[in-house]
Amino acid sequence: MNSSDKIFTLPQLQEQLEAWRAQGQKIVFTNGCFDLLHLGHVDYLEKARQLGDKLVLGLNTDASISRIKGPSRPLQDEMSRARVMASLLFVDAVVLFNDDTPLELIKAVQPDILVKGDDYAVEQIVGHEVVVAKGGKVKTVPLVKGYSTTNIVSKIENQINENR
Repeated sequence: MNSSDKIFTLPQLQEQLEAWRAQGQKIVFTNGCFDLLHLGHVDYLEKARQLGDKLVLGLNTDASISRIKGPSRPLQDEMSRARVMASLLFVDAVVLFNDDTPLELIKAVQPDILVKGDDYAVEQIVGHEVVVAKGGKVKTVPLVKGYSTTNIVSKIENQINENR
């Protein structure tokens, strides 16, 4: 399987979800920008996948990242980010979403388990009401401290400025 085979449009994903559900698979969903892959991302996604059978990753489009994080982001385009995320063994599906939050995508996916990092309280997680209302679970997983794309970008900028 090529990593690009794990990148789905929403209609394609819904077909795949039906097949997985017919096999009794538990669907885990998480989302994010994943602009620069780092240890914090890998650890988080690996832990999220361990909560169920299939991990679906909602990936912010370039436009939504720019709206959320400002015009200098993302650093990598959405298809590059999607391929990198799809290449991870524990990510089973990647789907892009253009909204500022994944609420509509969560409604469409109807995951059994919704996951975010422990920097969120369960009640703050977008879509928690949708998942709980259908009998699903909302979980947080511990994040590796000190790892973020923002920290990496700052470190690079500091090193460039020091070398001027």
